[in-house]
Amino acid sequence: MIRYTTKPEHAEENARLIRDVFAELGATRPAGLCCDAYRLDDGVSFMHVVAVEGPDHPLAAIASFAAFPAGSANGAATARPRPAAVVGSYSSDTWRAPQTPRQVAHATGRVG
Repeated sequence: MIRYTTKPEHAEENARLIRDVFAELGATRPAGLCCDAYRLDDGVSFMHVVAVEGPDHPLAAIASFAAFPAGSANGAATARPRPAAVVGSYSSDTWRAPQTPRQVAHATGRVG
């Protein structure tokens, strides 16, 4: 999980880049990946939650993700990714109790 704030003049571009990543994810449908991106109500803060099952990080193969600038390049204050373990998960399509903790990491897959 990572939360960051962009400079106001970069917020719309950041949201567009996020939409580009999700459009490509929808087209390629990589396995072993669950992710959400949120724009908070202040309009300039964003939060990403990414769960990866397995050792490989599927976002590494997504071209639009590779084009996403890191840190201050997109006007964002840098934030340290925070690892977490899934305690529960719900989707209107399926519900499953976690069998094993899934690694939750920032979209780059760098945890630490």
